[in-house]
Amino acid sequence: MDVDQLIADARQVARLRAMEETIKELWVAKEVVGSTHLDIGQEAVPVGIASAIRREDALFATYRGHGYALARGVPPEAMMGELLGRASGINGGRGGSAYLTAPEYGFYGENSIVGAGAPIATGAALAGRYDGSGRVAVTVFGDGAMNQGSVHEAMNFASAMKLPVIFVCVNNGWSELTPINEMVADPELFHRAAAYAMHGERIDGNDPAVVRDRVGDLVERARAGEGPALVEAMTARLVGHYIGDAEVYRRPGELDRANQDEPLVRLGRKLAEHGVEVDVIYQEALAEMRAAADAALANPKANAATAKEHVYA
Repeated sequence: MDVDQLIADARQVARLRAMEETIKELWVAKEVVGSTHLDIGQEAVPVGIASAIRREDALFATYRGHGYALARGVPPEAMMGELLGRASGINGGRGGSAYLTAPEYGFYGENSIVGAGAPIATGAALAGRYDGSGRVAVTVFGDGAMNQGSVHEAMNFASAMKLPVIFVCVNNGWSELTPINEMVADPELFHRAAAYAMHGERIDGNDPAVVRDRVGDLVERARAGEGPALVEAMTARLVGHYIGDAEVYRRPGELDRANQDEPLVRLGRKLAEHGVEVDVIYQEALAEMRAAADAALANPKANAATAKEHVYA
């Protein structure tokens, strides 16, 4: 890979990392309220996916979805405004951490129901077959969601109909607070694709280039009418399941090992060979996100009287 692409990947990973670190600071300061789930350590997956899909494609994330929105191009100030409950937020402060959405950027939102994005994305893929958009849908969920019935129903339907949807399981080894390998007979989750006559593969989820290449190939395969695929992206969560998680379930040495192999550290090693310091890139990203947070904090809070607007039931 050329150095320009390495720098571009490092800049995006650093922006996602800096955003999440800034959100954590704001949560501790009680500026961000409510349950908040950070994607620290897993940034290569959203960076790779976002650079592998087209503007018209639809991306669906879990409640750990801030980075996916940012990677799709949502402005940092609009992101921060949303989490800070400001009227300037991408959803006017109504969505907050777990429900933000930005369809104008091809990001069709988060969902606090585990695995719920899979059937919704399958519906988007079905619609794309008839609306002339050529849309491919990509849905992202955790390893624990692989045990949800709705995910299996979505995969079965997508495969039977040969729909253009890519199911991306981000396997960080933990289903909330329980190791995934203690919950299933076969911890290689991509094997489940075979039950639906669907392509499945496991990839390195800590390398944005690998994610971009493999997801990109499968997206174009789906766009060409060859049906869905299941991708299991292996990575590690460097923080708790949520902010405030005591993480007493961690194994000895687990985080030390993960911190040596996380996306920004990896990119830093590669960039050092070209005389580029990844910390400089990170500090620039951190300054950007803190400036976005300051700008958002200067805006008025969302009007609680408008909370029921844009709600369909």
